[in-house]
Order: sequence, then structure tokens, then C-alpha cells
Amino acid sequence: MKIVRMVCVLVISLASHTLWAGSNAGGEAQFSPDEISRFAKQVEKYAASQGARAFIIGRVGRPPKELPKGVEFTHTAVAIYSTINLPDGTLAKGYAIHNLYQTAHKKDLSELVTDYPVDFFWNAHQLRAGIIIPDVNLQQRLVEAYAKGVQHEVHVPHYSVLANPYNADFQNCTEHTLDVINAAIYQTTNYEQLKANTKAHFVAQPMKINSMKLLVGSMVMEDVKTSDQSSKLVTATMGSIGYYLAANQLLAQAIIVEQDGQLTPMTYNNQALLASN
Repeated sequence: MKIVRMVCVLVISLASHTLWAGSNAGGEAQFSPDEISRFAKQVEKYAASQGARAFIIGRVGRPPKELPKGVEFTHTAVAIYSTINLPDGTLAKGYAIHNLYQTAHKKDLSELVTDYPVDFFWNAHQLRAGIIIPDVNLQQRLVEAYAKGVQHEVHVPHYSVLANPYNADFQNCTEHTLDVINAAIYQTTNYEQLKANTKAHFVAQPMKINSMKLLVGSMVMEDVKTSDQSSKLVTATMGSIGYYLAANQLLAQAIIVEQDGQLTPMTYNNQALLASN
């Protein structure tokens, strides 16, 4: 009985430190619909005011105190300025958000889902958004990539919250976002080539997780996999994507938008990313 209790404690502890990367649609709202709607519009207006046709967006999908060091956002996607069909049949301009979400029936599988800012922030635990706006040329390439369906060509349906971005074994939302970005940069969907380029130029976020917790979690939680990892546990994060674009002169802006309207530069490994080039 004591061993069972120990396993349960390990699993709960693991969940609080690794499920930060879980990418789920819907879920229980942590704020009132009006608050969520106002914040979603605030984020849209900010992006539009910067002339962004395409940008990377992040949300906080778990209580902030549960986020491990180096992680500020639990879910990452790409927003594209689009013509949107409203429920009443009219057309409007706005941002469509292209996500990789875990499937509802099997957490170790994922699907691609397009939703909109209110949907995106519906289950956020903090009304706080990460916004990474690439330079104009990369924005155009991202718009063209999504128009061509590139996101489907680089989708790996086998999901792990701690997917290693340097190989093709598993994928999470942030790695999928990175893969689409690289497909747009290098103008290829050859996955072997994309992973070679990622290894050469992208710096993944190291993750420090107790090995026993990780072992137990990988045995009992279907969306925790470690077979794609080497001796050093790494994954892609919102901040590491911002740093990647900044280091390669592909970044226009990397900003965090708070509920009260405050704007702060995004950080990576305690190094402030430039708010603008």
C-alpha cells in the first residue's frame, strides 16, 4: 500500500511539472466570458496595430506556479490575418489561430484545429499572451505556407508533452509551430532536412525533471514519452522560438501582453529578447 501511495505522489508531482505543455481545446473557463472576450480583442488589436499578418501566439494553460523554469507559456500556435465566416453568414477580417491540439480520446495523439482568439484563451489560467511577430518577409512566407496546407505536411500525430524538437519521433504544439516556421524559412517540407536545420540552428530549452518522476510518468501517462530524448532532456518553448528568430535576424517583435495592457519584452534564459530589431 505504501508503494502505491508513493507512485501516486510521484505521478501527481510529475503532472504538475510536465503537463504544462499539454495542448487542449476547450476546457473549463477560468475567467468570465466577458473578461476572456475583452482580452482576446485586446490581443487582436495589438497585433493589428503592429501590422502583423502572421504571428506566433502563446497562452498560459496551467497555473503559473506550476510552470518549470524557462517556460512561460504552455501552448503555442500561429495566428494568420484572415477572412472569417461569422455564425450569421457574414464575413469579417480577423485572426484565425492554427493549433496542434491533443485529441480528446487519446492524449498521445494530436490533430490540427483552427480556432479564434476567444477560443484560444478560453481555458487560460492567466490572461497573458505571448506575441512573437516575425519580420515582414517571414510573415508573408507563413501566410503562403498555411494557404498551401504546409501545416498538414509537417504534422506528426504522435504526441508527447516533452517532444524533442531535434527528431521526428513525437511532436507537441510548439515543435509543430517551429516546424511550420522552418518549412516557411527553408521552403521545404522534407522532414529530414527540416530536422537537420533545426539541429544546426535552433537552441532547444533544457528541462530539469527528476528522473524517477519522469520514469513513472512515462509508464502511466500516455502523453509523456522519453524515448526520443538523449541524456539531456530538451524541448521547444515559446521563448526559444523567439530567441531563434532574433538570433537569425527574423524577428520584428517579441512581447508579452498583460490583462491590464502592460507590455513587457519576452525573455529567454534570463536574457531579454529585443522588443524590436
